[in-house]
Amino acid sequence: MSQTRRACVVLPILACVLFCCVVQLTAQSVAPAEARAARAFDEARKQGPAALRAFLYRMPKGGDLHNHLGGAVYAETFIREAGEDGICVDAATLRMDAKNHAPTCPPPESPAKDVPANQHLYDALIDAFSMRTFVPVTGESGHDHFFDTFGRFGDDKLFAGEWIDEVASRAAAQNEQYLELMQTPSFAGAAAAAEKLGWSDDLAQLTDNLLADDGFRSNVKTASGEFETALRSRAGIEHCGEPEAKPGCSMTVRFLYQVLRGFPPEVVFAQTLLGFEVASADPDVVGINFVMPEDGYISMRDYALQMHMLDYLHGRYPTAHITLHAGELSEGMVPPDGLKFHIRMAVELGHAERIGHGVDVIYEDQPGELMKEMAERHTMVEVNLTSNDVILNVKGNEHPFMPYRKAGVPVALSTDDAGVSRIDLTHEFVRAADTYPLSYHDLKLMVRTSIEHSFLSGASVWERVTPEKLETPVTACRGQLGAGKPTGTCAALLQSSEKAQQELELERRFRTFEASY
Repeated sequence: MSQTRRACVVLPILACVLFCCVVQLTAQSVAPAEARAARAFDEARKQGPAALRAFLYRMPKGGDLHNHLGGAVYAETFIREAGEDGICVDAATLRMDAKNHAPTCPPPESPAKDVPANQHLYDALIDAFSMRTFVPVTGESGHDHFFDTFGRFGDDKLFAGEWIDEVASRAAAQNEQYLELMQTPSFAGAAAAAEKLGWSDDLAQLTDNLLADDGFRSNVKTASGEFETALRSRAGIEHCGEPEAKPGCSMTVRFLYQVLRGFPPEVVFAQTLLGFEVASADPDVVGINFVMPEDGYISMRDYALQMHMLDYLHGRYPTAHITLHAGELSEGMVPPDGLKFHIRMAVELGHAERIGHGVDVIYEDQPGELMKEMAERHTMVEVNLTSNDVILNVKGNEHPFMPYRKAGVPVALSTDDAGVSRIDLTHEFVRAADTYPLSYHDLKLMVRTSIEHSFLSGASVWERVTPEKLETPVTACRGQLGAGKPTGTCAALLQSSEKAQQELELERRFRTFEASY
């Protein structure tokens, strides 16, 4: 072979080798830290849940997107605040009674401020307000005990900044960065207007009539005022913006307007319209959600009707985000036909961008096709492993967590009602890692999913592909995630996008965390 021909063969091979080496070195400049963290995770898993918790507590966890504010507060806080409010507690029924105030508590009630001095009553109230020590017995299931806790609180400090401070501080301590808190502000004016008008199938006319009602309009202002007051109170408690700012200030907090689905149709519609109005006017309210037990009589009877309400109002408020409790059901809770359509209807008719729980998906008509559709639509599932266990008795391989992942449906872990369940988000990560064959990289992608599917405004830094991976940045930000201050078009993207800012912060946190191994 001539020297010329030999050069023609060897040089391309050498160029290829050099190119491959450059690519490998470039990848290794980032990959080794993640690989070390992955090995530490695998070792922690071998050692058991305690070691897993130590690892996962520090790991960045992004956002908690399914979090009821009232259910996130621990019972001890309710008891303390009830004492500060001067309200009474009924030792016989284990309920707070905000209608009566100390010192004139009618027997058998007593001042809540005296509860800590009575250890037996104190313990009984904590057990009644949460799932602590709960054991199912005939006549009281985990489902019933869980949902009954909300009617026992009775504290007139509802929606106080102290609650947000507690939840945000706990989240910040375990390396979370974003919360979407569900809460139902006062809607008495909207309900009164709805009851006066009554139900009508003419949703356009019903909407116009409600919007023209002074009581309804006043509720839009008062609802936004409640959110604003709570955030201002929280900022004061945490000294946000001051030199002595507390760690909780690092948490970005937004709200989801809770609609109580267990009311008559006209009241549910009025609440939903109110939620869309508030979410369209208040930047702190990023979307709406329907709550209350999905197996309740009205919830089941009116489910399709409520999805039609959402379909109509989505047409009038197309930019308002929607996430829905759907499929928070299990076999035997309702007749078989009641398991066949809730998730599909929420996605296709209710315009849900995210589904909360989604536990009964395997019982839906054509579940495989439904999950394929959800993957193609990028409809995320908010997975709440502990509450699905204690409420629905669904856990382990009975849970559709792995089928969703196999189908390419985006999933992220969340807490649901951390105070009632006596857990935190780290607990849910430990439970997932201890139950399912998840790698460190799997967990990392789920964390990214939580921010990607938040209802924060603006574009994402990730290319959206199907099935969703969140591994390739958009062209503008390639090579700039987690490594210094972005420049050029990536900087411009971040300037215009709250979501992109949170995604960049998440990558910075992962870089710091992984560098510690």
